[in-house]
Amino acid sequence: MDLYEAAKKAREASIQLAALDSDKKNEALEAIAKALDAYKLEITTANAIDIENSEKEQVAMPILKRLKFDEGKIKDVIDGISSLCSMQDPVGKVQLKTELDEDLILTRISCPIGVIGVIFESRPDALVQISTLCLKSGNAVLLKGGSEAKETNKILYHIIKKATEEVGMPEGWVTLLESREDVNQMLKMNQFIDLLIPRGSNAFVSYIMKHSDIPVMGHADGICHIYVDQAADIELAVKVVTDSKTQYVAVCNALETLLVHKDIAPVFLPLLKTSLDEKKVLIKGCEKTRAIIDAKAAEELDWKTEYLDYILSIKIVDGIEEAINHINQYGSGHTDGIVTTDERLAETFMMLVDSGNVFHNVSTRFSDGFRYGFGAEVGVSTSKIHARGPVGIEGLLIYKYKLCGKGQIVADYASGKKHFTHKRLM
Repeated sequence: MDLYEAAKKAREASIQLAALDSDKKNEALEAIAKALDAYKLEITTANAIDIENSEKEQVAMPILKRLKFDEGKIKDVIDGISSLCSMQDPVGKVQLKTELDEDLILTRISCPIGVIGVIFESRPDALVQISTLCLKSGNAVLLKGGSEAKETNKILYHIIKKATEEVGMPEGWVTLLESREDVNQMLKMNQFIDLLIPRGSNAFVSYIMKHSDIPVMGHADGICHIYVDQAADIELAVKVVTDSKTQYVAVCNALETLLVHKDIAPVFLPLLKTSLDEKKVLIKGCEKTRAIIDAKAAEELDWKTEYLDYILSIKIVDGIEEAINHINQYGSGHTDGIVTTDERLAETFMMLVDSGNVFHNVSTRFSDGFRYGFGAEVGVSTSKIHARGPVGIEGLLIYKYKLCGKGQIVADYASGKKHFTHKRLM
């Protein structure tokens, strides 16, 4: 089947999906979970082939780490599906109800977006998360994964497609695209596709936006910061910064740049370096940082870099104003945090930092749809549209207005014969 036919089928399937009740969608989700568990060996075997091929091609280590899809990762995605099943159906929720006049009732309800095209990186778990989120929210989906995960994505797609169609999901609700040419063709299909979600570099997301008339929900780099204030609890700060950088480095919510108040730096930085040395983290520091601890010289490019590796840039700042300005200049709008015991200062930071996720005294690694209780995430939006931050079910919904009356006509209101009441009912 070519892409045109696949997109057309997805459009047809999306209309049927929008009308499905919660029990039917949950039945399909449970079928996916059972099938993933039943085919663990086949999945891990396919993943081993992808890893072997990538190692031969000398693919970068961060990509190799994201590519791994072992039994632990399979369990994680199955747990995510169980969480989705337990969530209330998001479709058809009344968001607003207004009496425009007697027997003239306006209602706004949540509904699926329709057909979503998602282009994502080498993580095979993203394919499962995206598919199941789209199913729960009643959307059809066209998926294009990274070539590094070709074999893993292929078997996951066939498992999901077979399991869901066997329990009555419409044919074509999920499709895996395999060639790069499909991406450029997809960008021109605004008659079938309602939203594009690219997950990749800033350059890649910009390319998608410039070459398509379809709305784009962009997830670009994760250049995440933490500012350690002069009023920080030092032991807490070491723990939070170390976790943010090293708990898992090859992800978009890992810490990349640390900003430290000049007054706390002489005490804090040596303790932090001891902690980071245990994890074999390479530190790049500004001149003031290197006067306190051993570090390589940080250059301008380092403040703009998403390392996805055991590397951390450190800059000493005069105070919160300089920290906020640095973050808003160099950050990607993903996740930024402050460590301080000063509650008022923390509120100022979280109000003025222009990011989708702003944290106080916690690791940046909490910026995740599953950890937020969304079940999973289709990505992290760094755009300022209807969804921002980790995009779970709510980000895959839009709304429609329903107006019900008894033969009312606008002429009566235009002439003054009748008058609007605009009474809020909820």
